[in-house]
Amino acid sequence: MSLASVFNIAGTGMSAQTTRLNTISSNIANAESVSSSVDQTYRARHPVFATMLQSSLSASGDRGSLFADEDQSGAGVQVLGVVEDQSSLTPRYEPNHPAADENGYVYYPNVNVMEEMADMISASRAFQTNTEMMNTAKQMMQKVLTLGQ
Repeated sequence: MSLASVFNIAGTGMSAQTTRLNTISSNIANAESVSSSVDQTYRARHPVFATMLQSSLSASGDRGSLFADEDQSGAGVQVLGVVEDQSSLTPRYEPNHPAADENGYVYYPNVNVMEEMADMISASRAFQTNTEMMNTAKQMMQKVLTLGQ
């Protein structure tokens, strides 16, 4: 793995955390939206990440190991998709609400704002860590260029 690949890996991490932050903001924005049916109510969404692996070849071009886990190095992270949370919604009896169904219930999303805020802090810290990795790699490359002076 070269020093230049650090930029690609950190870049994919920053992109994934941006998707995570956008999903969190969507969840928080819709936390108090209501509906008169379970099918139309907003459900919390969460991104699904996966590790991207890069096969490393030996100098002769063959695989140096028989085990797949030993001859692969990390190449970053990718977003596989965004899934809806299938946990139960919150029905509340509010017969005077304009969106109430015939039984007087309105349905609130399954968004826990406290969990979303904690997740937002975690995502922003992960983004910040990837930024620091890129800055450190840049400083190291600049030091290498000044070694010959």
